[in-house]
Amino acid sequence: MPEPSSAAVRPAPTGVIHDIGYQRYEGPRLGRRHVFGALYLHGVRTVFGFGRSAKAKIFPWLVVGIVTLVAVALAAIRSQIGEVVATYAQFADSMSWLVIFFVAVAAPELVSRDLRSGVLPLYFSRPLPRTDYALAKLLALVTALWLLLGGPQLLMFLGAAFTTKDGMSGVWNELLDLLPGLLYAGLWAAVFASIGLLVASLTGKRAFAAGGVVAVFLMTTPIVGVLSILPSRAANELAGLASPTTLVRGTGIWALGDLLFDDGEAGLSIGGFGPVYALAAVLLVAGATALLLARYRKVAS
Repeated sequence: MPEPSSAAVRPAPTGVIHDIGYQRYEGPRLGRRHVFGALYLHGVRTVFGFGRSAKAKIFPWLVVGIVTLVAVALAAIRSQIGEVVATYAQFADSMSWLVIFFVAVAAPELVSRDLRSGVLPLYFSRPLPRTDYALAKLLALVTALWLLLGGPQLLMFLGAAFTTKDGMSGVWNELLDLLPGLLYAGLWAAVFASIGLLVASLTGKRAFAAGGVVAVFLMTTPIVGVLSILPSRAANELAGLASPTTLVRGTGIWALGDLLFDDGEAGLSIGGFGPVYALAAVLLVAGATALLLARYRKVAS
């Protein structure tokens, strides 16, 4: 009696392949530049709460509302009394405390969340160098801070332009006042963003990051007060180097003082040390950026 063949006793296949519609991507590969741009735009949106919950929008838009109301009030008062209440630079200086707290909330949202949730390996698995990630986040925060200060300055300009009695010459003169003010706002944004993002990148806990950012800015202020009352005149004039806030103000006084401030040195005496303030500001931004890049070279992927 012949034995059954192996084919006869082999069980029938039970597996079924289903086509569920997955297809290979055949579109253009946009590359590194577009990845950087997408990350930058996402960062700007994140700072202002776009694409996030309503709760995440409360604080950034509260700050935006406050600075906007102040700018509108200054423009309205100027239109009524016919005199400049505050220059564009003085407006930026007066909003510095709000900017500090804005950075303390925005910087952890940009970097601390990614550290805590562990998504950095996903970012770095694509054609995105670590330096691009850090620079895109930094540029996003700089842009957001510049918009936070520059937007209200633009409202102040529009209010002055529509109420000037000197015609087009008055509008032109006002524009010449606005442009240095926007540059000054950019200086605020660069210094505060570089420091804030560096501090926030050191921890994945947003509360610790926010506290660290506030501490760095606020704890340096008393040092300026102590140095400014020393008997040495040089120490008094160099005291502003001890705090990012006064460092920015001193740099603005030296670079654009006549264009920015109506009352001379805006309460800060820098003497002949203006170039020192400018050099210190450049070194601070460059150093903070370099440390930020070094930080992300060591982040595990």
